[in-house]
Amino acid sequence: MAIAGLFLVVFLMVHLGINLFLLPIAENHKEMFAEAAHFMGTNWIVKVFELVLMAAFLIHIILGIVLHIQNKMARGYTYKVASKSTTSFMSKYIIWTGLVILAFLALHFYQFYFIKLGIVEAPLAANVPHPQEEHFYELAVYLFSNSMLYSILYIISFVVLGIHLNHAFQSAFQSLGLNHKKYTPAIKAVGKVYSVVVPLGYIIIPLYFILTA
Repeated sequence: MAIAGLFLVVFLMVHLGINLFLLPIAENHKEMFAEAAHFMGTNWIVKVFELVLMAAFLIHIILGIVLHIQNKMARGYTYKVASKSTTSFMSKYIIWTGLVILAFLALHFYQFYFIKLGIVEAPLAANVPHPQEEHFYELAVYLFSNSMLYSILYIISFVVLGIHLNHAFQSAFQSLGLNHKKYTPAIKAVGKVYSVVVPLGYIIIPLYFILTA
């Protein structure tokens, strides 16, 4: 579960790097986004990693749910008098933040990946009747510019992701046995920075379209 999670941490940075080209950060940002998306969708090496990514998602989600159930069962009956727990707030509720992220992923797949596969029709107003990777720019801009609900759900999901990552980043290294009094504080610091900077990078995108609509 930890390895799958760290693989997804790397993927989030790569995906963010491409998504930032939705913003006018360069004169030819639209073409750069289309080229990056086309490369990611046609390169055979990337296609192999796409399968690895899907497997990582499934492994991380399934094991997360299984471990949560096992932990619940291991506790047995609850005490009549509640006792204080030393478990952190984020550790207690990480399963719930994970389920929120899973719900968003289902929506995100529906809005993009399933359209690419032809399972779902693209919105007619988006003017992309048969979208491939190179059309994802128009589709993304349409969703952020015309659906306030989608933008708000997107922002909330990445706030929740930041909360999830704040605990999960350090926890993944600990699960791999990399828990040392010298290095753990540095890992925690990197995790805190990552859990703020990366989700914020995603959040900036819908905020830009909301503010410029």
